Amino acid sequence: MKIAVTRRIPEAGLKVLEAFGEVKTLAMHQTDDGIASEALLKLVEGAQAILSTVGERMDAATMDAAGPQLKIIANMAVGYDNISLAEAAKRNILVTNTPGVLTEATADLAWTLILGAARRAGEAERVLRAGQWKGWGPLQFLGVDLYKKNLGLFGLGRIGQAVARRGRGFDMTVLYHDVNRLSASAEEALNARWVEKDELIAEADILSLHCPLTPETRHAFTLAEFRKMKPSVVIVNSARGPVIKEDDLCQALDEGLVFAAGLDVFEEEPVINPRLFDHERAFLLPHIGSATIETRDTMARMAAENIVAALSGDTPENLVPLPL
Repeated sequence: MKIAVTRRIPEAGLKVLEAFGEVKTLAMHQTDDGIASEALLKLVEGAQAILSTVGERMDAATMDAAGPQLKIIANMAVGYDNISLAEAAKRNILVTNTPGVLTEATADLAWTLILGAARRAGEAERVLRAGQWKGWGPLQFLGVDLYKKNLGLFGLGRIGQAVARRGRGFDMTVLYHDVNRLSASAEEALNARWVEKDELIAEADILSLHCPLTPETRHAFTLAEFRKMKPSVVIVNSARGPVIKEDDLCQALDEGLVFAAGLDVFEEEPVINPRLFDHERAFLLPHIGSATIETRDTMARMAAENIVAALSGDTPENLVPLPL
C-alpha cells in the first residue's frame, strides 16, 4: 500500500502510519510549505490513502492522479472545504477530518486576536521594536475595553462555545447567530442570546467569526455589513478567510467603519491582501489557530488512525458525510 502525506506532519502521526504493517511506501512532502499542484499530482500517484491539510486542493484532478485504488482522504483539520465531496462521492472515496481536538487551542487563539486587536498590541510592539517609543503618553495606543461589552459570535459550534466560555471571565454578554440554536439551558450556561444577523452586526462590540465556509457564509461580511456596525467594533476571524470580503474590510478600516480587525485566516491563503499591511489596526497572524504541540500531535495521530482504519477494512471514526 502507498500512503501519500501532503505536508511534513508531527511524529505522532507518522508513528501510527509506520506501525501499520501493510504500508510499502510512505510518500511525504518534506517541507512545511504548500506543495505545487504538479508535485501534488505526482506525490499521490498510486496512493491508497492521502493525508492532506487545508492547504491542498483535493479535487477531481488530484483524485484521478491517485487512481481508482484511492480509498480515503484524511484531512488533518476540522474543516474540509479544500476537498470536493461530490467528486469523492462519485469515486466512493472516504473523507475524514479531525473534529473536536482543536477546539480549545483555536478558542485561545481567537482571544489572542481579540485582545491583540482591541489593545493595538501589534502596532505597539512594532513601534517598540523599531526603537521609536519615546516613553509613556496619555493618548498613546488607545484601545477599547472588553469588560462588560457585547461579545458577538457568528457561529456557535464547539469553538464558538469555547470562545463564549472565556468571555464570561470578562463579564461579557454573548450574542450569537447560527443556523442551529442552542437549547435554553445551554444558552443560560453561556449567558448567550440568539439574535438575527442584523442585530448581531449592530450590537456587537467584539465580533468573532466561527462558522464553516459554505456557499452561504462566503463573503458573509462585506461593506454592507461593516456599514451597520459600531465604529468601535473589533472584528476577528479565526474560521475561514473567505467569510470576509477582504477588500471591503480594508475599505472599512480606511473609512473608520470598524476600530480594528484581527485575522488568522485570509481570503486567498497564503497570499495576503497587500492593503491589509497598510493598516496598523489590522492584527495579522499566519493561520496558527491549532498550532500548539499537543493539538497538532493529536490531529496528526487522528488523521493517521482514520487512514489505518479505512485500509484495514474498518469504518473510520471521523467520517465526513458525502452527498448522495
